[in-house]
Amino acid sequence: MQTVAKPVADHRLTLGEVLDELVADGQLERAEADRLIAERRMHRGEHHPLVLVADQKWKMLKAPGKVMHLEWLTEWLAQKTGLDYYHIDPLKINFSAVTDVMSNAYATRFKILPVEVTTREVAIATCEPYVKEWEKELKSILRLEIRRVIANPQDIARYQVEFYNLARSIKGAAGKGDQRSGIGNFEQLVEMGKTNKQLDANDQHIVHVVDWLWQYAFDQRASDIHLEPRRDVGYVRFRIDGVLHQVYQIPMPVMAAMTSRIKILGRMDVVEKRRPQDGRIKTRTADGMEIELRLSTLPTAFGEKLVMRIFDPEVLVRDFSELGFSEEDKARWKTMTSRPNGIILVTGPTGSGKTTTLYSTLKTLATEQVNVCTIEDPIEMIEPAFNQMQVTHGIDLDFADGVRALMRQDPDIIMVGEIRDLETAEMAVQAALTGHLVLSTLHTNDAAAAITRLLDLGVAPYLLNSTILGVMAQRLVRTLCKHCKQKVRYEEMRSDDMSWEEFVAPWKAKQPEYVYRAVGCLECRNTGFMGRLGLYEILLLTPGIRKLINESADLAKIRELAYKEGMKPLRISGAMKIGLGQTTFEEVMAVAPPPGKG
Repeated sequence: MQTVAKPVADHRLTLGEVLDELVADGQLERAEADRLIAERRMHRGEHHPLVLVADQKWKMLKAPGKVMHLEWLTEWLAQKTGLDYYHIDPLKINFSAVTDVMSNAYATRFKILPVEVTTREVAIATCEPYVKEWEKELKSILRLEIRRVIANPQDIARYQVEFYNLARSIKGAAGKGDQRSGIGNFEQLVEMGKTNKQLDANDQHIVHVVDWLWQYAFDQRASDIHLEPRRDVGYVRFRIDGVLHQVYQIPMPVMAAMTSRIKILGRMDVVEKRRPQDGRIKTRTADGMEIELRLSTLPTAFGEKLVMRIFDPEVLVRDFSELGFSEEDKARWKTMTSRPNGIILVTGPTGSGKTTTLYSTLKTLATEQVNVCTIEDPIEMIEPAFNQMQVTHGIDLDFADGVRALMRQDPDIIMVGEIRDLETAEMAVQAALTGHLVLSTLHTNDAAAAITRLLDLGVAPYLLNSTILGVMAQRLVRTLCKHCKQKVRYEEMRSDDMSWEEFVAPWKAKQPEYVYRAVGCLECRNTGFMGRLGLYEILLLTPGIRKLINESADLAKIRELAYKEGMKPLRISGAMKIGLGQTTFEEVMAVAPPPGKG
């Protein structure tokens, strides 16, 4: 696209200018342009020309023939005017620094927003390329170079409000705390429980910052929010699709007040800062959907670290296909879960999606005809269809005691959060032997290792043979963004470290001719990935497998027979998803152990 010079006087961009350029570029028919001009004369309003054009949902007349959405039009305008295009990603902007550049009133007046600040220059986003009167003025005041960039007009309007309101709240709260001391060093950690010298947790500024933080985390699809204290500032980080991203730096007195506010809402002891605490909060998204947050605090050298895990209730109603189950996986899983009694185990490291799988399974099993009871540490998510009990170590209520109590509650299905010791394992076995279906988790690398793990704990082989229905190992991989993933020949993408044959050995899985690679776009925040799905390895305890479970059980032989009987290892599950264009070779390599090496 050719850059068009515009040596014209300062003026706001007009709809006619935009339409004329689109027609000149061959992207739009003149008749459509004239129709919109006529309509706007009838219905006048304060709308940016790019927004008006995007609302028409016109398709480009030239390749690629897609709809002219607002972001495309913004990038097109940048090219036409010779300015850089800039996508405003609030995760990458230091809002405290940029809002110091100019007042909110000044930014609003010229419809501009500072987005980057260095010692040499300030990058300022605008959607009005022909309004330049502010540039010289700012340059003389700031004594910095000014770099104008073109950004989405709706983003500029939105983040003008959000950045300045948030900065005002944080600066307002920090201002009130100037005469007060926060937790500044290790020595003060000892005194944390003796003093409550901090900002008011109910101050309107603090309330606003906390509410904004939650809504922003929901918008960004975060699974966890970390508030991490340091000596002078606190860091806010979000975990998105399994990866942590630093979001903001906040003055320590403000972060301490935010932590206190959240602890109050979570019914935690605000004064107690010397020991870890747990809590939970229910809140709502901007569109009214209920969200549950699980809270965990930890005393550190510079104050309390707070992690909030975000639980989306929609996870419980997801179909198994959405979780990543293949048709074969679903059939094998249903074979186990449809049995009236026995033990089903889900294994994998922390963060591999075990709880999501169990909750989704229990949700499908929890009909009006059955009594579903759980014992958890802690309760991950409140679900009305279950009867949930939490482990409480202070009164000696552990998993084994919980199962013992649940057995007297006439249950049909029992979920035990984790089997950690022989006593819990024996109670689970006892529950299965007396006619209950028991679901639980273990920390092992693959499905077969769960059997030897229980034997190592001391469970008798004959009891495992009588009760275990099957074991499922799982991992989570990031899913390629459907908006930008790019199809390439496998040979162009093969790893220098490993060939396809080595990757799937000893399985002779067919090498795909094409795979997809991550690219990055606005939809996925330039990561190339959006969401996650599971890799599954499902071991059914067939008569042949049961014969191998004895005092001297050989893990390698159990695996080998399970493979012969149809169990697909985690890497093969991953290879299938690579072939379907759902994830990448690197993602699977990072999480799935080689077959037989778990």
